Amino acid sequence: MSEIATRCVQGGYTPKNGEPRQIPIIQSTTFKYDTSEDMGLLFDLKASGYFYTRLQNPTNDFVAAKICELEGGTAALLTSSGQAANFFAIFNLCSAGDHVVSSAAIYGGTYNLFAVTMKRMGIEFTFVSPDATDEELDAAFKPNTKAVFGETISNPSLDILDIERFAAAAHRHGVPLIIDNTFPTPINCRPFEWGCDIVTHSTTKYMDGHATSVGGAIIDSGKFNWDEHADIFPGLTTPDESYHGITYTKQFGQGAAYITKCVAQLMRDFGAIPSPHNSFLLNVGLESLHLRMQRHCQNAQAVAEYLDANPKVAWVNFSGLPNNKYYALAQKYMPNGTCGVVSFGLVGGRAAAERFMKELKVAIIATHVADAHSCCLHPANATHRQLSDAELEACGVKPDMIRFSVGIEDIKDILGDIENALKVV
Repeated sequence: MSEIATRCVQGGYTPKNGEPRQIPIIQSTTFKYDTSEDMGLLFDLKASGYFYTRLQNPTNDFVAAKICELEGGTAALLTSSGQAANFFAIFNLCSAGDHVVSSAAIYGGTYNLFAVTMKRMGIEFTFVSPDATDEELDAAFKPNTKAVFGETISNPSLDILDIERFAAAAHRHGVPLIIDNTFPTPINCRPFEWGCDIVTHSTTKYMDGHATSVGGAIIDSGKFNWDEHADIFPGLTTPDESYHGITYTKQFGQGAAYITKCVAQLMRDFGAIPSPHNSFLLNVGLESLHLRMQRHCQNAQAVAEYLDANPKVAWVNFSGLPNNKYYALAQKYMPNGTCGVVSFGLVGGRAAAERFMKELKVAIIATHVADAHSCCLHPANATHRQLSDAELEACGVKPDMIRFSVGIEDIKDILGDIENALKVV
């Protein structure tokens, strides 16, 4: 299947004669075998199959295979959340004493995971601006650097990463580039085509699209040659004594070593697996992803243009506007649209934002983004409520910022809702 729309509908699972058309929900913790020898081959990773859903489950793997096809990768796995996906993606390569270079413009939960929790595990992160020069990027690397991390479109600041430039920097230092591609999805951007090596997702967002299931995904491009940098990645290129002395690159090759290690070690030990039923719901969302993303982007463009022309609006941040600092990068990496999230501020500042939020009827007030419903959030009164105005400015969230995740409702109703709310400010 060459077209991405067809992959959204039919990828990952091809039923045989008389089998279910829809991916079956294998809601079972365990799987029965005739002999201990049969199961032993599975534990030795010498045969394919399933023995315990904490590691793998057929329903999960069918959906992971679809997402892998959408991104153009060689192997993938699902996790219980996007946060788990980013943790696994990094921890699969790092141990205590290692270092990672990360864009500073990333989701706040991911920043805290890196700067606080993983720091306690002995892994150090250096954060650089997504607009850093090549010289500044190179200066961030250390002898113990194991990866570079960034977001295609950052949440909530909506900065766009120059993927090619960050990939070139990572490869100059012999490490992979890991990109969180949640906001554009593979419908609007496929980072592997621009030099990225590993992609993560919070499937909770556009991929699910209906606020039903928390989940995540990790996809390997199969392009990074771990053996060429064997001294940097001994976990992949030397025997794993915790798993029968397997050397992942030798037994599974460049295209599957990274994901197999992630399953055999991290899923085994952390168990951050999605339920098969959640994976089933995720797949239902994926079937319409190509249609929904087009509508999200069309509606968001209309909302951004309306806000940009309204005298009550102080500023608008959306890369589809020609006056946006990331417009050129957006046209390069995502010419068919970026995502449905627009942020803006009002002339009346924080107080005006509070009044605006109270008048919304179509858009729901929720911490969610990337939903079929239009969702609106005033971070200063919600996720960042504990911070003063000065502290908000310091972390890049303006006190008047309104984050509007534009849904797939009729654009007339969305604009009418905004117009009505602006009447009180």
